[in-house]
Formats: sequence, C-alpha cells, structure tokens
Amino acid sequence: MRIHDVHFTISAHRLNQLPEGDMPEVAFAGRSNVGKSSLLNRLLGRKDYVKVSGRPGKTQGLNFFLCDGSFYLVDLPGYGFAKVSRAMREGWGELIAAYLENRPQLRAVVVIMDIRHPATEQDKQLLAWLAAKSIPAIAVYTKADKLSGNERERQTASLDAGHSLTPDRRVIFSARTGLGRDQLLARLAEQLSGSPGEPENTK
Repeated sequence: MRIHDVHFTISAHRLNQLPEGDMPEVAFAGRSNVGKSSLLNRLLGRKDYVKVSGRPGKTQGLNFFLCDGSFYLVDLPGYGFAKVSRAMREGWGELIAAYLENRPQLRAVVVIMDIRHPATEQDKQLLAWLAAKSIPAIAVYTKADKLSGNERERQTASLDAGHSLTPDRRVIFSARTGLGRDQLLARLAEQLSGSPGEPENTK
C-alpha cells in the first residue's frame, strides 16, 4: 500500500464532530513523546505534515487525516505524563474510550511504544482493553534507530515478553530510516480491507 494524497480534515473534541460516512479508519495511540507524529509523517511520506512537538500533550483532539479519499488515519491524544490538567486528561480518556468502543468505522488501533523503555502498565492496559473489546491492535516499537543491533534485540524481546506479543503481532519501526514502514503499511492495508471488528490477519 502507498499513500499518495492526504488531507487534514478535522480535530474532533466531541463525538458529534467526528466525520460522517462509512470510510474505514485506523487510530494511532501511544504515550506522550513516543514518536507518534514522526511515525505518521513517515507513513504519509510527508515532512512535518503532522506537527512534531517536544511538549507532551500537544495533540489535544482526535486528528483525522483523509488518505487517497478512501480511508482515515486518526491521531489520538497521547496518554501518560502529558503536562495538562487532570480534568483535561479525564476528558481525553472519556472521549478516546467512547470513540474506540463505539466507532463502527474503526478497523484497528496502532499502539506505539518507545523501544528504548520497558513495558508500561498503561500500554498493557490499553492492549488488554482493546483485546477485551475485540478491537484489532498492531503494536509498533518505534525509535529503533536509537539502539544498536544487540540492544534492539534485547529490548524487542523484553517488550514482547512484557506484552505477551509474538513477532507477527508487532512491527519494529524507525521514522528516521524508514525501517518497518512497508511492513506497517501492509498491516494497515490488511485491516482496512476487512470488516469492522475483524481480527487482524496474522498469517
């Protein structure tokens, strides 16, 4: 799969602002500062199209990007240590949960983790919650270029064990080098061609 044309459409802060229609969607979730914006830019083949910020919590809405007029990539607000008010964090949580649980157009959630850090409880909880709701998840270990080959292997094994993941259920990714881009695009193509709630193809 290649993405040729992309347009930012809306930053939704309420469910009634979500785009209408039945085009399939894939959402991108992760703790603040895991490299989500850089990953999306690499996938889209655009430089700085999705704004990259060093300030945690920069993304404060559900940002919809229409790709080739046929599907949406949805950038969700980061979770974790975002320096925003507790009330705002709780509001994000309610909005995100309602979107993930009730959006029939949603085909999968890409859960992004920084390969340099151990498995976190928040990522575990998100993956478990998605599994319980029968929402397909694709785990991505990003910032792989920050580690040497041996370190990358060790950290990959640690994250696999921490999240009970097998190699066919995750992608090792680098926004800088493009490592894993084609693999992730292929996984997205599988999900976008499926029916709502259809388990991901792991063959």
